[in-house]
Amino acid sequence: MTMHLHHPSLSLNGRKRGKTKFRNAEEAQRARELDASWKELLKRQGIEAEEKRRSRAMKAEPLIYKLTGVTDRAGTAHIPSRNTGGNATLAAPKVYTGDQVLGVTVLHKSCLQPVFSKQDAIDAARMRR
Repeated sequence: MTMHLHHPSLSLNGRKRGKTKFRNAEEAQRARELDASWKELLKRQGIEAEEKRRSRAMKAEPLIYKLTGVTDRAGTAHIPSRNTGGNATLAAPKVYTGDQVLGVTVLHKSCLQPVFSKQDAIDAARMRR
């Protein structure tokens, strides 16, 4: 399969939008008023300060965490395992010891089914494949 390229308008990190052109001066004035009222609303809600804090935090140098006081595995002493007070033994193998199952039939390809009676075996043999 080949890699396909798509149009820049479909990209999420495409070109920045330029200045907006308006049909007339009234629409431009109305857009400026709406923008100013929106900024005033954000300022009243305290969102403007959050955005400034977020942008400043994003510009800051990322924190680098270092583990102190930890040595590599080769330099450490033996670390003991947790003692639970018991040991795990091998479970006994599960073996069928009853006499209910007479055998196994193959109904279709690899569909194996147990046979419990002689009539089940006859039905499986007569089943159309």
